[in-house]
Amino acid sequence: MSDPSLRHAGVDLGGTPRNRNAQAESGLFGFWMFLMSDAVIFALLFAVYGTVVAATAGGPTPAQEFKLGGALVETLLLLTSSLTVGLSVLAMKYDAARRPVFAWLGVTFALGVAFLVLEARDFATMLADGAYPTRSAFLSAFFALVPLHGLHVMAGCFWMLVMGGQALAYGFDARVRLNILRLALFWHFLDVIWIAILTIVYLQGHVR
Repeated sequence: MSDPSLRHAGVDLGGTPRNRNAQAESGLFGFWMFLMSDAVIFALLFAVYGTVVAATAGGPTPAQEFKLGGALVETLLLLTSSLTVGLSVLAMKYDAARRPVFAWLGVTFALGVAFLVLEARDFATMLADGAYPTRSAFLSAFFALVPLHGLHVMAGCFWMLVMGGQALAYGFDARVRLNILRLALFWHFLDVIWIAILTIVYLQGHVR
């Protein structure tokens, strides 16, 4: 009976199948632990937001401040970027040329920046309306949760620039391939968190 093969994401890292499977498995395990710890932080912030969302202290309410049109556009941008970052991984797997990988990562970067610009505009509008974090417990929880996701998106965009530099300097060796795969996992994770924000924060804010 043959030994079971380790499962991995399917990106060719070079070497024998057994060695590259083990390398991918060990290289991604720690990053999965980081994502799970990050998910715990977001879960705590969601819990805090859920308990104080009605504590507006006579100030702006969710229905008054949240613009569903902008949130839906931001959602479309992030979901599309999740597709493009996945296409960059597929290009890295099936095409040895750098151009397709760079092209898809470039599109993902542009979509991420567009998301950040729209989100910053939404925050600026809220602040102009007097919806400051110190105005109420609801706004404190909101500005603790949603901008934290935005900071993660900003970090992901910066990470893409770093990966572009690494790929230019070292090519798509095993280390660079694993780093791009980690980046893709991180970006998909941000999409999942944003869907939760859209549902729990923006959509429910208009139902109340």
